[in-house]
Amino acid sequence: QVQLVESGGGLVQAGGSLRLSCAASGRTFSSYGMGWFRQAPGKEREFVAAISWTGGSTYYADFVKGRFTISRDNAKNTVYLRMNSLKPEDTAVYYCAANKYGSSGSTSGRYDYWGQGTQVTVSS
Repeated sequence: QVQLVESGGGLVQAGGSLRLSCAASGRTFSSYGMGWFRQAPGKEREFVAAISWTGGSTYYADFVKGRFTISRDNAKNTVYLRMNSLKPEDTAVYYCAANKYGSSGSTSGRYDYWGQGTQVTVSS
């Protein structure tokens, strides 16, 4: 069983930045595909970004391209989401997710493990 713990959320003004972290338990993190999703109140969970198990491939939702960057540090069992130029519409609970077979992508059903989420609130 893998546990994922997100951190780094908070309240920030529009135009500001945050870096989310997702720490994973287990010795096989380096083989997991990882993703970030978010869910705003009253809306469905949506894909934000994903990264392959090697870190060599990354994928982004169109609405975050150029503003968000996903990265990973396999030595620290951690995946990051750097968020710049934040907008009020980025307000949501952000979740990280892991695919135990190394796959990654935009479909939530692809992921086997989920964190509890971290709240990001962007004020205008």
